[in-house]
Amino acid sequence: MNDLFHQMKPFLRSSIGVFRSRAWLLAVLLLLLPAAASIAADPLEVVVTGVEGEALANVRAALVLPPDLVRDGRVEPLWLERFERQIPERVRRALEPYGFYEAEVSSDLQVRGENDYLLKVAVVPGEPVRLATVRVQLSGPGENEPRLQSLVSDFPLHPGEVLRQDLYERARGTLKARALDLGYLDADFAVHQILLQRRERRADIDLELATGERYLFGEVLMHGAPDYPERFLRRYIAFAEGDVFSYPRLGQTQLNFLDSDRFREVIITPRLDLTRDLRVPINLKLVSSPRRRLRPGIGYGTDTGARMSINYRDLNVFRRGHEFSADLGIAEHRQSITSSYVLPGLKNMDSQTALRTGFERESISTFETRSLFAEIERLHGFGRGRIGSVYLRLLQEDYIVGLQDSRSRLILPGLRYSHRSYADPIRPRKGFRYSLEGRGTHQNLGSDTGLLQFLGGGNAVVPLPWQLKLLLRTQGGTTLKNEPLSEVPASLRFFAGGDQSVRGYGYQTIGPRDATGQVIGGEHLAVGSAELEVPVGENWGVAAFFDLGSAFNSVNEIDWARGAGLGVRRYTMVGPVKVDIARQIGVADPAYRLHVSVGFGW
Repeated sequence: MNDLFHQMKPFLRSSIGVFRSRAWLLAVLLLLLPAAASIAADPLEVVVTGVEGEALANVRAALVLPPDLVRDGRVEPLWLERFERQIPERVRRALEPYGFYEAEVSSDLQVRGENDYLLKVAVVPGEPVRLATVRVQLSGPGENEPRLQSLVSDFPLHPGEVLRQDLYERARGTLKARALDLGYLDADFAVHQILLQRRERRADIDLELATGERYLFGEVLMHGAPDYPERFLRRYIAFAEGDVFSYPRLGQTQLNFLDSDRFREVIITPRLDLTRDLRVPINLKLVSSPRRRLRPGIGYGTDTGARMSINYRDLNVFRRGHEFSADLGIAEHRQSITSSYVLPGLKNMDSQTALRTGFERESISTFETRSLFAEIERLHGFGRGRIGSVYLRLLQEDYIVGLQDSRSRLILPGLRYSHRSYADPIRPRKGFRYSLEGRGTHQNLGSDTGLLQFLGGGNAVVPLPWQLKLLLRTQGGTTLKNEPLSEVPASLRFFAGGDQSVRGYGYQTIGPRDATGQVIGGEHLAVGSAELEVPVGENWGVAAFFDLGSAFNSVNEIDWARGAGLGVRRYTMVGPVKVDIARQIGVADPAYRLHVSVGFGW
């Protein structure tokens, strides 16, 4: 693929020739555009002067042409006359939410040609109505609630400012919605009025929210899904009996059940009619999805080549909510067959014990490995996307790296921690994710070598003006060992390069070399990437990126590999399909490389 750019040169030259031969046609089309636009234009144009900003937008919305005014491309005179008579009243009403109650409006209809009219609307908004007093307060049991008091303090209208009814209505709605979210289900306005005195151009706001009592969650009544134990189902409930009632928690509970992939329908109904002692019973109806799934898949990635997979899952083994899965993956450079058995914890939906075993084979230009493994991992959820775990991995690996052909047996305990904060996993506008891991072993544990490794990585999406976003990625690792690197299996050495590392270079082709010039991997890793993405429509994007990274044995030996390029993104339900063309930087004979990948792993 390094020669892809050179192979495309004949095609590019021919395409440029075709474009030049068609340049005259493009020029003709550009000349015809104004004529085409005039043909497609409406026979009646409405122009508004005298106002601007949000007020102008609201006036234009009020002056949208009635459906029967233009029929079959022609203006109906009777409808036009009626519409013109309505203009003053429509404009005045459109300006009132912005404090203008004495606007003067005039219209002038001009005939520019056959079935071609120009309607000029001139507006003199006049002096706006200003606020003399603004009283916003709380009453009732929740009058000292800090989250409600902050909204009262931040009320957007103040004495001396122009009366904005749109801001008033928005703030009033937000205040009541927040009260409901905090469990004050009887919250309502004891007073809500704007006292308007047009002649004096003054207004007074009087707003009082009576919170009422605060409600709590009552008993959860479950229906459906009889094959699942009730203790297992309660893992997905985002509240406990006695907690403050909250509609967002009901919504989160519904998402928890649906995201488990075990239920095709989840209906949650608060039974306000059965409330006793301020406790609201919750009715939860579940409809299960099929418990057994067989899913084939095909794909392509520059790192893996063409690939296919078959996944089998049983989501309710022994009717206890246990999960068994088996995966077969076949790709040009990697083959694997793995299985796992997951025993759910009962504290929360992220707590579980996982048993895994499998065989993996990977053959690339840098190394070849064949490994058998078995692992047990205990995971615990800490809430809000935080998951920690402790694991023990048994590994036997046969590997060929450079001129070395060896076998290693390891008993490898470790710790993992990750935190994810992406609202939208498919196309996030902002958020972050990071993971940390420590693992190690020693000959006293029965391993062939002793080592201690620390790994970390993360990415972040930073929103920028004009809908741009900056995507940052980093990855690093370090190794402490008591024997030479040759005793460390290939899967525990560090390499750089590829779709998710330094683009412009082949997969795992960056690292220290042996005496023959072959890459053998290193003790440490450092990789970073910055990518600027511009959205194009709803499901597309283009990106410019710069990658930097290296695998090395000591800081003095770091040889940074750099790559930069452009890419196209197509966002789908399974994540972004990314096509990048990257060029090496800082080398004597830089090459271009095509990278294709699927998923949010940038």
